[in-house]
Amino acid sequence: MNLHLESLRRDYAERPLDEAALGDDPLDALARWIADASSAGAIEPNAMCLATVGASGRPSARMVLLRGLDAHGLVFYTSYLSRKGRELDTHPHAAATFWWPEIVRQVRIEGIALRLSDEESDAYFATRPRGHRLSAWASEQSEPVESRAVLEARLEHFAERFAGDEEIPRPHSWGGYRIVPDRIEFWQGRANRLHDRLLFERDGARWHIIRLQP
Repeated sequence: MNLHLESLRRDYAERPLDEAALGDDPLDALARWIADASSAGAIEPNAMCLATVGASGRPSARMVLLRGLDAHGLVFYTSYLSRKGRELDTHPHAAATFWWPEIVRQVRIEGIALRLSDEESDAYFATRPRGHRLSAWASEQSEPVESRAVLEARLEHFAERFAGDEEIPRPHSWGGYRIVPDRIEFWQGRANRLHDRLLFERDGARWHIIRLQP
């Protein structure tokens, strides 16, 4: 199989990225970039690649959806018993990357991932579609399963258990994490691979910005 990957390339002719365009708060800037990506037609503008590390030091990465963004950090939800949940509980350092080809932009985040309170997780869980809430009960995320049929049977079991208008409570094994960032890098594709890279590093309550070479 030869995909000729060595010849696949695209040169970018995007507008420059300077410090004034981002402002002093990288989390505000991230919110603006997500909105820009949405306006540009990104299918999942809040999708990010989350990287964690296991006890052996082996990294793993997967796509998750950002479900909250404020001055405190970035929020996502998962099973605490999933691979990422187990790894975060052992090593809370995490990294996340957004990539929006529609606007040729990337954002990289590094920080500590901390569990949300039960009250915060309960509040979000109650907003999920009913089928999504049932799936949280049916799936033992990251664990082996004999077949798709077994998984669908488990879903049917919990649909019967919580029949009608009965409230579906949040499983204790499911909830949210907040990445509290200490590094946020904004990347803008530019011509001739001379991309713009602006890195925010946290120093106490303040952020310092540094321009990096591409």
